[in-house]
Amino acid sequence: MRYLGAATEVVPFWNRIGAFFRYPFSTDPLAVIAICTLVPLLLSNNLIGLIVTLVLVLALLKYTYAVVRHTAEGHMKPPPLSVAFTGSGFDIVILQLLVFILMGALVTTAGMVGGPILMMVAVALVLLALPASVMVLAMEHSVIAAVNPMNLAVLISRIGSSYFLLYLYLILISMASGAAQEFAYNHFAPQLANIVAGFLNSTFTLILFHMLGYLLFQYQEELGFASDHQDEESLSEMQGRDRSHRLEADIDMNLKDGNYDRVQSMLKESLKRDPDNAHRLAQMYALLVARDDRQEIYRYHPRLLTMLADKNDGDSMASLLEKIESVEPGFRLNDPELALQCAKTLYHRGQFKPALKLLQDFHKRFPDSECLPPAYLTVAQALANGLGQWEKATAFLTFIKKRCVNHPLHEQIDVYLQQAQNREPLKGPKASFNVE
Repeated sequence: MRYLGAATEVVPFWNRIGAFFRYPFSTDPLAVIAICTLVPLLLSNNLIGLIVTLVLVLALLKYTYAVVRHTAEGHMKPPPLSVAFTGSGFDIVILQLLVFILMGALVTTAGMVGGPILMMVAVALVLLALPASVMVLAMEHSVIAAVNPMNLAVLISRIGSSYFLLYLYLILISMASGAAQEFAYNHFAPQLANIVAGFLNSTFTLILFHMLGYLLFQYQEELGFASDHQDEESLSEMQGRDRSHRLEADIDMNLKDGNYDRVQSMLKESLKRDPDNAHRLAQMYALLVARDDRQEIYRYHPRLLTMLADKNDGDSMASLLEKIESVEPGFRLNDPELALQCAKTLYHRGQFKPALKLLQDFHKRFPDSECLPPAYLTVAQALANGLGQWEKATAFLTFIKKRCVNHPLHEQIDVYLQQAQNREPLKGPKASFNVE
C-alpha cells in the first residue's frame, strides 16, 4: 500500500479562486511586496541603488518560487518573510534565466530551420509548457528537468484538462494585472503609478505562483508524491471529514475481518466525541442488534429509542423494547416526553400492547407532566381503535376530562367520549376551515 497524503481530500483549485486572491494579503507576503516595491523608489540612481534593487528583485523572485514549493508541500499559508532574504535558494533565479535562454534558443533555432511558421509553432509550445516548466524548476531545481520535453509532456498529461483550465486562469490573471498597471500609469502621477504598478505586479505574481503550487498539491497522486495539509486552518477544515472517512474505512475493514469487538469500541469512542451523530448511532444499533448484545442495548436505549422514534420505526422499536425488558423486567422510561413519543410511534405502527406498556401508570410516575393528557389520549386510542376495549378507553378519556381541566386538549375530550360511546374510531373533532 502507498500513502496518498491529502490526495483524496484536496479541494479542486477552481473552487478556491477567492483563496488565491487573498493569499498575497497576509502579513509576510505583504511585507515582502512592500520592501521590494518601495525601497527601490527611495534609492538614488547610482551603483549602490542599482545593486540593492537587483538584490530585492532576486529576493522577490526567490520568494515566489518558494511559494510554489511551499504550497505543493501542503502549506496553504504563505512562507515567512525570512525566506525571501535569508538562506540559500537565490540560485533559482539564475536557473530560471537559463531556462528562458534555452527556450529562446529553441525558438530561434526553429525559426532558422523551418522559417516563421515553425518558429510560431515553437513559440506556442514554449508558452504552453511554461507553467509546467516553472513547476518542475521550483520542485527539482534542475534546468535540464525544466526544459526536458518528456518531463513537461508527462506532467501536463498527468494533470490533464485541469492544466489547460489553469492556463486559461493564468492568462486572465496576467491580462488583469496588465490592465490594472496600465490604468495606474494613465491616471496617477508617475511616482505613485510606479508604486501601484510594482505592488500590483508583485501581488499578481504571487497569486500565479500559488496557483501553480496548488495544482501540484491537487495532483500529487498522479505526480508520484504525497503531501498532507500542514497548516492549522487547513487541518481543522479537513480534520472532521478526514477522521470520518478513516473511521468509516476502519469500521468496514474490521467488520469484514470479523473484529466486532473492535468495531464496537470504535463506535463507542466516536459517540463519546459526537453523541448526536445519527449515522454512528445507526451503525451502533445495527451492530448491537446483530450481536444480540442486550446489555449494551440497554445502556444505549434512550438514544436508540429516540432514533427509532425520529424514524417512525415502530416495529424495530417493539423488538428493541423486548430486548430491554429481558435485561430489566418491568422496564419503564423515565423521560415522559420520550415515553409519549415512543408510544405514539408504536401506536401508529399497530404495536398497541407495547405502547400501552410504555404508558402504564403514567399519572403516578409523572403526575405534573404536560405530557399526561396526550399520553392517556394515546392509551385511549390504542385501547379503542386497536384492541376494541371501549369501556377502558372511556375511562381514560374521563380521567383527562376530570384531571386535566387546564390543558388545551380538554376542549376536545367530549368529542372523543361521544366517539367512544358510538363505538367509532377515536379521531377527535373534524377540521374546520370556517373563518369567523
